[in-house]
Amino acid sequence: MVMKTNGFVDGILPDELKKALRSVGSEWGDVVDDMESLQVIPLKGAMTNEVFQIKWPTKCGNLDRKLLVRIYGEGVEAFFNRDDEIRTFECMSKHGQGPRLLGRFADGRVEEFIHARTLSAADLRDHEISALVAAKMREFHNLEMPGPRTVLLWNRMRDWLIEAKSMCSAKCVKEFRLDSLEDEISMLEKELSHDYLDIGFCHNDLQYGNIMLDEETRSITLIDYEYASFNPVAYDLANHFCEMVANYHSETPHILDYNKYPGLEERRRFVVTYLSSAGLQKLTADVNGALTMGKQPSEDEAVLLLHEVERYTLASHLFWGLWGIISGYVNKIDFDYMEYARQRFRQYWLRKKRLLGSPDNHVNGYVAYGTGSG
Repeated sequence: MVMKTNGFVDGILPDELKKALRSVGSEWGDVVDDMESLQVIPLKGAMTNEVFQIKWPTKCGNLDRKLLVRIYGEGVEAFFNRDDEIRTFECMSKHGQGPRLLGRFADGRVEEFIHARTLSAADLRDHEISALVAAKMREFHNLEMPGPRTVLLWNRMRDWLIEAKSMCSAKCVKEFRLDSLEDEISMLEKELSHDYLDIGFCHNDLQYGNIMLDEETRSITLIDYEYASFNPVAYDLANHFCEMVANYHSETPHILDYNKYPGLEERRRFVVTYLSSAGLQKLTADVNGALTMGKQPSEDEAVLLLHEVERYTLASHLFWGLWGIISGYVNKIDFDYMEYARQRFRQYWLRKKRLLGSPDNHVNGYVAYGTGSG
C-alpha cells in the first residue's frame, strides 16, 4: 500500500475517500466490501496532483475493477478555481471526452479508469500517433463549451505574476526579472493578438502524460483539464511543441532538452494534419499505413499558423516559468520546480529577439525557431 502524506497515510485510506469509494462500489454491486483488499498503485508523471490507480477485487474472485483517485496538489488554488475545473470535467464527460466523474471528497476525486495507455515522451515523435494527436486537438478546440469565448491567457499570467512576486524574496525577484514581466506580458498580448486568430477551447497543458491512446481502436483521449480555457489555438499548439523537449519520467524530470524541439518539417506536418482535420472525423490508416484526412489546407493557411504558433511559444515559456516559481513554494511533489522555471525563462529571453525581431529570422515564410537544435 502506498505511503502518502496528504492522501494515503500508513497504508490507510482517508475516511472521506472510503465513503466516496463505497458509494461507487454500491453502484457497481460486484466488488468486495473489504476496503483493506484494495490495491493502490501510484501513477508517475503528474506535477500538479498525485494520481493513483485503485484495483478493487470483485466477488467472483478472479477479476478486478479499476478506478482512478486524484489527490489535489497543495496550493493549486493559486493556479485555477477547482469548482470551475470540476464543471469543465463534467462538461467534457457529457461531450464524450475523457473519463467520467465517479465521486468527490475533500482532497480529491474518484474518476473512471480509462483502459488505454498514457503516451511516453517518445510517442510524441511517432508520425502516426502525432497525427492522431493533431486531429484530436482540432476536435477539442471545436467543442461547444459554456461561457464567453474570451482569451484567458494574458490575465491568468498577470495573476500568476502577482502571486509569484508575493512569494519570492528580493533575490528571487531579481533572478527571474519579475519586475519586468508585466511589461513583457503586455507586449506579447499586443504583438500576438490578431482578429484573424482562431479562438477555441484549449487544453493548455498537452504534455504526453495528459494524452492516452487506445491501442485497439487507435483513439486518443485528452485528460486533466485544470488549465483548460478559451485561448488562441496557436497557443495550444505552441505549448504542445514546447512539451516535446520534456521527459517527466527520466532520472532528472525537470531538465528540458531543447535539442529535441521539433524541427520545421515535423511542425509543418503536425499543423497540416491539424488543419486537414474536420475536428470530429477520425483519422484512419489505410493498408499502406498512410493516414486518411480531409481537405488539405492552402499553403498560406499552413504558413500563417506555423508563424503564429512559433511566436506563441514565448507565451508558453512565460506561462510555465511563472507556474514553476509558484509551484516551488506551494507544491511538495518531488520535482525541481525552480530549475524548471529557470529553463523556461532562459528560453523566453533567448528566443524573444529571434521570434519578434527582424524579417531575417524568417525562412520561406516560417519563423526560424530552429530545426531541432536548441
